[in-house]
Amino acid sequence: MTDDTTLPFWFPAIRGKKLTAAFDGGRLSSNGGVMLLAEAARRMGIAEKLAAVIPDRRDPTRVVHPLSEILLARILAIACGYEDADDLDALRTDPAFKLACGRLPESGTDLMSQPTVSRWENAPGLRDLVRLGRVMVDLYCASYSTLPEAVVLDIDDTVDVVHGHQQLSLFNAHYDERCFLPIHVYDTATGRPVAMILRPGKTPSGTEVRGHVRRLVRAIRRHWPTTRITIRGDGHYCRPEVMDWCEAHGVDYVFGLTGTKALAAKVEGVADDIRVERAIEDKDAVRGFAETTHAAKSWTRERRVSARIEATRLGLDIRYVVTNIATGTAEWLYADLYCARGQAENLIKLHKAQLASERTNCRAATANQMRLVLHTAAYWLILAVRDAIPKAHALAKAEFTTIRLRLLKVAARVTETASRVRVAFASAGPDAVLFRHLATSIRPAVP
Repeated sequence: MTDDTTLPFWFPAIRGKKLTAAFDGGRLSSNGGVMLLAEAARRMGIAEKLAAVIPDRRDPTRVVHPLSEILLARILAIACGYEDADDLDALRTDPAFKLACGRLPESGTDLMSQPTVSRWENAPGLRDLVRLGRVMVDLYCASYSTLPEAVVLDIDDTVDVVHGHQQLSLFNAHYDERCFLPIHVYDTATGRPVAMILRPGKTPSGTEVRGHVRRLVRAIRRHWPTTRITIRGDGHYCRPEVMDWCEAHGVDYVFGLTGTKALAAKVEGVADDIRVERAIEDKDAVRGFAETTHAAKSWTRERRVSARIEATRLGLDIRYVVTNIATGTAEWLYADLYCARGQAENLIKLHKAQLASERTNCRAATANQMRLVLHTAAYWLILAVRDAIPKAHALAKAEFTTIRLRLLKVAARVTETASRVRVAFASAGPDAVLFRHLATSIRPAVP
């Protein structure tokens, strides 16, 4: 059949000269920056580590595409903005992607097609996914060159709307949608992902959250037995089971706490002073902090509670957090420690909106969890590229879409000769100096 993409087409004439175009430029790629991601993937060994925990029952003598290569191609495609496995049907001949996966651009065989990728997305079972989750935690711990004294992990769930009847999907009245509510865990101070857990579209129970926290902390303790771990989350995670477990196992926590009449009565003195000060001085807002101890009926003991009290012209607003941290003022606990969890929302947006991790369209929950793992791996690669950018550079804190546009979606001509492969980037590349620096700094150390 005739390939219509090679037929010429026209643009309006420029200064009296006819302007024609066609997709016949030869071994060109619009994804030249994928080579940077490939260097980061090799340095981390991310595809090999994931493949090592997935059973491969194929006949080794007949394997054309190793499992690690299949996973690497899928992860690289996600990072470059191709979130669907269908895109591999076109990318399998892309010279830059072939180089990134360790194949020669012309003489090497093409990459795998979409059916091969989809089969492996659906292959892992529940036990395999548990091992994959541990690999992601191992990658997080290995990202620190030295053992940290303390880390703060933000845990939160986010809505993932579904458009069918996938396993685990439920109708959630708050979002008025049928959805999943996957749990995301980040080291917010560094922007590094720790765990992504697919789960039903309902608020997690205390028993469920305790199980997730227990498995996560145990996986981290295998690498960092003495590191002080703080779990931070909103009111969804302020459950007696979670707080009891954290206190019993030396884990700090700070959780949002729903206000009650009993709590309001305990901070009424401070709240009244703030309310009176705002009224007397006729200010738009006056903020203050108070500290008390509280024991709800479902709790096993009294716990420290910090309250942020704000009086405005609209009335009084009080927010509470509960913690087992004995040090620090009430203001520090709320304004500095707890409110810093807001950055986790931005990291979730990077994961969902800019890496399309909401593409959980598979029927089986295991396949959708596998997709979360692959999208998290893509997050790691782009984060590795961004972390290698000099701090003084404008892109050092850029969002992932900006990194993709400026450094990954770069035109390149790939030529292969008998002795070498040459990648020629555009002479007018605006980030050529940075690109060259990254190609050197991300390169894995030669053993």
